[in-house]
Amino acid sequence: MEPGLREPLVRETSSSYQTFPRSQGTRLDQEYLQSLCNKRLYLAVFAAVLGNFSFGFALVYSSPVIPALEAHPDPALRLDKYTASWFGSVFTLGAAAGGLSAMALNDRLGRKLSIMFSALPSALGYALLAGAQGTGMLLLGRVLTGYAGGLTSASIPVYISEVSHPGVRGMLGACPQIMAVLGSLILYALGLALDWRWLAVAGEVPVLVMIILLCFMPNSPRFLLSRGKDDEALRSLCWLRGKDTDYAQEYEQIKDSVRKQSQRVSCAEIKDPFIYKPILIAVGMRFLQQLSGVTCVLVYLQPIFKKTSVILKPQYDAAIVGLVRLFSVAIAAVAMDKAGRKILLFVSAGVMLLSNLTLGFYIHFVPASQNSSIANVTLVSSAKHPPELTNYITLIPLLATMFFIMGYAMGWGPITWLLMSEILPLKARGVASGLCVVVSWLTAFTLTLLFLRVVEVFGLEVPFLFFAVICAGNILFTGCCVPETKGRSLEQIEAFFRTGRRSLMR
Repeated sequence: MEPGLREPLVRETSSSYQTFPRSQGTRLDQEYLQSLCNKRLYLAVFAAVLGNFSFGFALVYSSPVIPALEAHPDPALRLDKYTASWFGSVFTLGAAAGGLSAMALNDRLGRKLSIMFSALPSALGYALLAGAQGTGMLLLGRVLTGYAGGLTSASIPVYISEVSHPGVRGMLGACPQIMAVLGSLILYALGLALDWRWLAVAGEVPVLVMIILLCFMPNSPRFLLSRGKDDEALRSLCWLRGKDTDYAQEYEQIKDSVRKQSQRVSCAEIKDPFIYKPILIAVGMRFLQQLSGVTCVLVYLQPIFKKTSVILKPQYDAAIVGLVRLFSVAIAAVAMDKAGRKILLFVSAGVMLLSNLTLGFYIHFVPASQNSSIANVTLVSSAKHPPELTNYITLIPLLATMFFIMGYAMGWGPITWLLMSEILPLKARGVASGLCVVVSWLTAFTLTLLFLRVVEVFGLEVPFLFFAVICAGNILFTGCCVPETKGRSLEQIEAFFRTGRRSLMR
């Protein structure tokens, strides 16, 4: 009888051994997929990134508008080379002020309310541009839309990183850049059919939709916990992950991370590598991102094409570049959680380096009969230089610019924003993200203001060769300073900077 008694026991044990882990694994996989595919998370991200759509729209507003205002019949609205330079660059000065405001608003109002607050200056700025009666209204409209863009630049990436599931944080972290690129592309497309006043009216639409949707979205659970609103934070995380998921475990992890950190950074804590190292990396990336010349290219895209005499009309070239930029950012969004951040940064900087060198050498060595105006006339000159349709070598500036924008959009565009929100410690995240935006847009303002003047004195090739040198520096910076954050939770990333142990990132 002993063998008979043992046999059912063995079969039962074997059955339990095989089925229980499979059942538990299936349940955990289902919960993971449910939290990953919760539509409410994506709705919250979409509502937030509409602010980036408006930002991208406003950033390149000057590209089709400068040529139109150069030839405007009303002297009060007509732009000369100096006012055009300010019209193109003053947006970035407003963005720097918006980033400065975000240092206080992000931690006082929260990420969501800071994004909502940006709708006020954005709507007012577009209204001033649409009804402008003089250059003063034009410049003030650019400052206000820039201020809103700077505020959203600091708030939206932080909001997205704090509400996102770790499994899709890379993809969702690329959404702000995707929407900014989409906003620019829509501006270029509408610029083919609308005049500059109606373009400003069109800019009001995403601002209105954003403010309506955000009224129904939750605040960041991490921000709510940092303010002692535990119950509200739990409800927020439940809404973002779904009721049928194990959101309580993630809530406890976030709560434990918040509990370990004080509300604000003291002066003594700034000396801690856990605080200053990620801040220096984030600020350095934003500084190098702007020094690579992307804002100058986007703001003066149509005038650049006009002076390099490409075959197509400048406005069509700008639309093509915008489409390439959107396609490239979409590729980055998909690849970011698979290939990793660092490899994309390396590829991005390498492509930008080669593109800037190509464009700089083309302008320098092309026969003077085709590009003599570049060295002696500013980009905003109203003189027309019809392209030679039979000279296909003039496609080089278009192709080089397309590859430059493609390289930027695949790495140093979206990943810089994503890493800023990933590596900054929670206690310094609001202030440090604002600091990053201030540094970024002050650098962009300086470059865009000086760009036309440098071109007038030294020629167009000098800025692009300078940008190429910076891109080489980007490669070195990535290899020496930037950590790989693919697949890591925000808590793991903080633990890495706190302890310096790379094993925590594996």
